[in-house]
Amino acid sequence: MYDVITIGAGVRDVFLISDEFIALKSKKFKTGMGECVALGSKVELEHIVLTTGGGATNAAASFGSLGLKTACICKIGNDSPGRDIIDDLHRFNVDTQLIKVAKRGATGYSTLLTMKDGERTALVYRGVSKQLTAKDINFTAIKKAKWIYLTSLGGNLKLATKIIKTASKAKTKIMWNPGSSELKAGTKQLKSLFPLVDILNLNTEELQLLTGEKTIKKGCHKIHADGTIRLITDGNKGSYTYQDGNVVFIGTTGATSINRTGAGDAFGSGFLTGWIKTNDLATAATIGTLNAESVIQKHGAKNGILKRLPSKAKLKQINTRSL
Repeated sequence: MYDVITIGAGVRDVFLISDEFIALKSKKFKTGMGECVALGSKVELEHIVLTTGGGATNAAASFGSLGLKTACICKIGNDSPGRDIIDDLHRFNVDTQLIKVAKRGATGYSTLLTMKDGERTALVYRGVSKQLTAKDINFTAIKKAKWIYLTSLGGNLKLATKIIKTASKAKTKIMWNPGSSELKAGTKQLKSLFPLVDILNLNTEELQLLTGEKTIKKGCHKIHADGTIRLITDGNKGSYTYQDGNVVFIGTTGATSINRTGAGDAFGSGFLTGWIKTNDLATAATIGTLNAESVIQKHGAKNGILKRLPSKAKLKQINTRSL
């Protein structure tokens, strides 16, 4: 029996870091800012980092590193990047036998053009990672696991629904960190799933878009069920836990970021590890925060993952308060 099975994407990540990547304001870019290089020139790179990513593998690495018996479900190609993902997960003591290797198609691949201040643009090829289907998933293993940690399935709400309902029926606990593509379905389609999800992890913008409420308490109340936990992140400002009407704010240490890729995965998986091991919401969220802060200080979503639970002295560096 696994403590946790993570489900979602597994991809190859390549970070290219250079002073020659320049931010430029322009309405031509959908974010209002573009990351630019001189056309026709050779761009010198100061640093290159080859690693692996994807929500399922990033979270699995944290769980395995922190001592939980962990397996990962994702879809990769029968290629070198796919084998790199397998090898990397073994480094974190993650069981890879549930990973689906596609006979055709390539492993997902992301190239991250990273400026020295940590801002980056991701060039994403999703490959077979977006082709995960019910046939690729070992539902018997899900029924026997203690927890399922479900990340984005690229908008495949039908598959997410099947996973959540299967786990719930088997009394397997569920933590869900949906992607924006799943959340686009709206509250009407998602509301039947919310009572089945033990821990739902969103950010403040997603909570507001989903519920129309500007306050954490009112927003969480709309998507809450008795005994469940709603975990809301607010970037470098901190996070909130909500359970049965009680809200706790968890701050940060203000750690300097050079790369935010994988921060959400590190926070969520750190939180669940803390919750499993301590059964205390504030402590769990503090562990999640420290795991995320460790990750953002290195390039790559896995390179900064904690290797052991934080000491009591380290935990005290994070301020918490009830609201």
